Amino acid sequence: MSLLGMDFAVAVAVVFDIPGMTQAQYDQSADAVTGGRGAVTSTSDWPVPGLISHTSGPTPNGWFVVDVWESEEAFRQFGEIIVPILTRLGVPNAEPKVYPVHAMVR
Repeated sequence: MSLLGMDFAVAVAVVFDIPGMTQAQYDQSADAVTGGRGAVTSTSDWPVPGLISHTSGPTPNGWFVVDVWESEEAFRQFGEIIVPILTRLGVPNAEPKVYPVHAMVR
């Protein structure tokens, strides 16, 4: 299916549920992702193209992140950047779950 020039057949939703991660660690990781410019406020803040949306927040025992990427390859490129950042911040092993996107409303 194509909508607004985007092929959703290849888009993926990436879900991180990270027990033990704090808001401070999230904020520090966002600052690192933007190259020291602070919080992420636009998909253009990401160091690689392909991010469609980003949502994050606290859970009862940690932090969650849900991203939608144009492709799994775009997410993999970002993963090469974010994993070392999370490791450096002492974030527990964050293993994402990746799902194909069937429908998306923007």
